[in-house]
Amino acid sequence: MVEGRTHIPVIQADRCRHCEVCLRGCPAELIAEYRQEPQSLRATLYRGKMKNVRAREKNLSPPCQEACPIHQDAREYTALIARGKFSEALEKIRKVNPLPMICGFVCHHPCEEACLREAVDHPVPLRMLKRFIAEYEKGDRTPLPKKNRKKKSRVLVVGSGPAGLAAAHDLALGGYPVTLWEALPVLGGMLAVGIPEFRLPRGGLRQEIERIQRLGVVMETRHIFRLNGGAENLRQLGYAAVFIATGAHRSLKLRLPGEDRSGIFYGVEFLRRVNLGYPLAVGKNVAVIGGGNVALDAARSALRLGAEMVTLYYRRSRREMPAIPEEVDQALHEGVKINFLVAPVKILRRGEKPSGLVLVRMQLAEPDESGRKRPLPIAGSEFRIPADTIIAAIGQRPDRRALKGLDLKPDGTVRVDSPTGATSLKGIFAGGDVVNGPGWAIEAIAAGKKAAEAIHRFLS
Repeated sequence: MVEGRTHIPVIQADRCRHCEVCLRGCPAELIAEYRQEPQSLRATLYRGKMKNVRAREKNLSPPCQEACPIHQDAREYTALIARGKFSEALEKIRKVNPLPMICGFVCHHPCEEACLREAVDHPVPLRMLKRFIAEYEKGDRTPLPKKNRKKKSRVLVVGSGPAGLAAAHDLALGGYPVTLWEALPVLGGMLAVGIPEFRLPRGGLRQEIERIQRLGVVMETRHIFRLNGGAENLRQLGYAAVFIATGAHRSLKLRLPGEDRSGIFYGVEFLRRVNLGYPLAVGKNVAVIGGGNVALDAARSALRLGAEMVTLYYRRSRREMPAIPEEVDQALHEGVKINFLVAPVKILRRGEKPSGLVLVRMQLAEPDESGRKRPLPIAGSEFRIPADTIIAAIGQRPDRRALKGLDLKPDGTVRVDSPTGATSLKGIFAGGDVVNGPGWAIEAIAAGKKAAEAIHRFLS
């Protein structure tokens, strides 16, 4: 292995057998600086110094595996796919990732960002490979994994998004009787009501969920969770541990004059209504505020609802957009217009209905705490744009009503012990967006898996 852009895999000299498999597939020969690096793979082999290379303690895995929040080893399943062993490849993925089809459609693929092949041609398309084999094998052809010996302690999982599903899956495999509560009328959490079907087919989502149900997980919809200040009532119901994965389903407000009146939609609520099939009418000219995936999904959904023009306004440049780059390209291809370096300052109205926005142009200054350049308004640069529908998609937060009694941060997320996900109440764990704020599906899966392991240790 050679040093990568974001991670530093190194040679494990004591395990090397000089088969040169890694050498033949390594792009380092085409990267000039790696040929000069004394501890790179090729430089070491070229100089015949393998016996003198000491294995270092940091990052002994491939860069793609180090970048993956669940540390999936891509070498295993890509090698099987290359040999046409699709079922075996999917089975290998499922040992680590219980939701491969979902990741195949919506993962932001940090593994590809770390792939060294990019310096040669392009990264290995690991997300699309997952999607291919999950669709080809229809997911449920692979056998269910063997469960551990059944245990007596019952566990409650609250929320059926990626964190809740991953935790329920791993706990069920561990032999625990698991019940999952979902407040929505459908299973899947934000996967079902926050991501449009054109981006995540509902058939694939149902397939992944049904597979977890076949492990023995009992799932109940329309079941609203209220902690009500303590865990005693949950223990009275017979649950020895609880994992809270209720997500971040409440949109942030713009805090602009005129916002408190009718005619303004908010990102996740707008998408929830669309995905649940509720009647929803948009005007001819739609303005979407935001730069994340929710904003893009809302804009593309508005086009499908009949809007003639949809324009997205974002206060930074495209480089700083948090949305997945491929989704930005797709939105532009479908006809969504994007105006960068602008921010709203006032909502204009004609009677009770919105008629437009007053925007101000922005310039980028030094990076803020998020690591992105801070947008600052340019004095005297205000201008008006027409819009008969406004969708604000600038972020989400958890619903505090379900979390009474837990130690919360100022932004409403749950404060937990980072290594375990344990909350301030004994036996109650939390993870995913309710802890970290809006994030990526694969990060929520990692949080669910971590919590399942912590609950197992707690109950053991």
